[in-house]
Amino acid sequence: MNNPGQIKVAVLVSGGGTNLQALIDSAAAGKLPHAKLALVLSNREDAYALTRAKKAHIETAVVTRAACGSQAAFEAELCRHLTEANIDLIVLAGFMSILSADFTARYPRRILNIHPALIPSFCGKGFYGLHVHEAALAKGVKVSGATVHFVNEIPDGGEILLQKAVPVRKGDTPETLQRRIMEQAEWKLLPRAVELVARDMAKKK
Repeated sequence: MNNPGQIKVAVLVSGGGTNLQALIDSAAAGKLPHAKLALVLSNREDAYALTRAKKAHIETAVVTRAACGSQAAFEAELCRHLTEANIDLIVLAGFMSILSADFTARYPRRILNIHPALIPSFCGKGFYGLHVHEAALAKGVKVSGATVHFVNEIPDGGEILLQKAVPVRKGDTPETLQRRIMEQAEWKLLPRAVELVARDMAKKK
């Protein structure tokens, strides 16, 4: 049942959509009372996240940089979909495209990102996916984790909302560390952050 007081959320994805699934599962369990997953936008036509969205009966759309021709046109098309769906809050969940300052300025404190490390460590340009975990293991850290933060014009530079530490174990590979951080931190933090922000936004509506 739709709740008219819910904050409409768009999730931007590029890949498998495990963080999207965590949001879908949390919504199904009643843990996102102030948020409605209204749209899943992908910059890749083959992203499995789109299949997850369709199975959960969430509207989907695909906007590719190649089809748009320029970053400005790509972001304009993203904004068109977001506006048409009356989106209040944007969640970047493995979205492998850097958004411009012009785009982020349109949605101040309304874009969330999940990063697979404890910012300010292993973040910024070039730190995404397995690269983050490779860097953490190369440095020899004993603890890593995940961070949910607001998005601004600086990659991984926005205000931190939630963090959770996860131990690094002897013999870890980038893949095993990635999986542990997803299971113990990302899949728990992101739904919690979305509900926190949506609840705050709903109070101000």
